[in-house]
Order: sequence, then structure tokens, then C-alpha cells
Amino acid sequence: MSSHTPSLRRTDSVSYRLSVASRVLAAVIGGYALAAAIELLLVLTLPFPQEPPFPQAAQAARLLIHAIHAAILLWVFHTRSATRAWAWLTGWTLVVYAACWMLIRQGGAA
Repeated sequence: MSSHTPSLRRTDSVSYRLSVASRVLAAVIGGYALAAAIELLLVLTLPFPQEPPFPQAAQAARLLIHAIHAAILLWVFHTRSATRAWAWLTGWTLVVYAACWMLIRQGGAA
């Protein structure tokens, strides 16, 4: 029995590489943007004394965001397509920043 390995056509290889490159960019750029938005939301909502510059909330958010960012990075590579990853990252980043904007506009956090 001969082992037959299907050869990839050049277009398949190029599209695959572009998909991986897009996921890497989504993980780095989109993941950072979403993580920064979540960090700001955490700073605004964590139940610590709420006097500017929010030192305890900022430190707690900075520690939590590392785990959240790692989960975002893993999710980007787990999702079905790079397009879906970009769409979800963009959508959630806008939602979280809108929530932050509303909290700031109302005068702060809980």
C-alpha cells in the first residue's frame, strides 16, 4: 500500500498562510485592544476605594488582565476563522469601551 500525501496547491498554501497571519495580527492587535478595554472597565468597577488615581483597582486589574489576555489569545486561534475572530474582537472591544464611556460619563463606578 503506497502512502499518498495530497499536495497542496499554491493558492491553498498562500490562503492558509494569510489566515494564520491574520489570526496572529488579531491576537496581537485585537487582543491587546480588548484586554485594554477590559482593564479599564475593571479599574472603573472593582470595589476598591474610588479616589483618583484608583491605585488598588488599577493594580488588581493589571494582575487580572494577564489571565484574561491569555484567554483571548487562545480563543483567537480556537475560533473557526480569522474573519470571525476579527469580528468578535472588534464587536466586544466596542461594547466594553461603550460601557466604560457610560460609567465615566455618569461620574465613575460602583
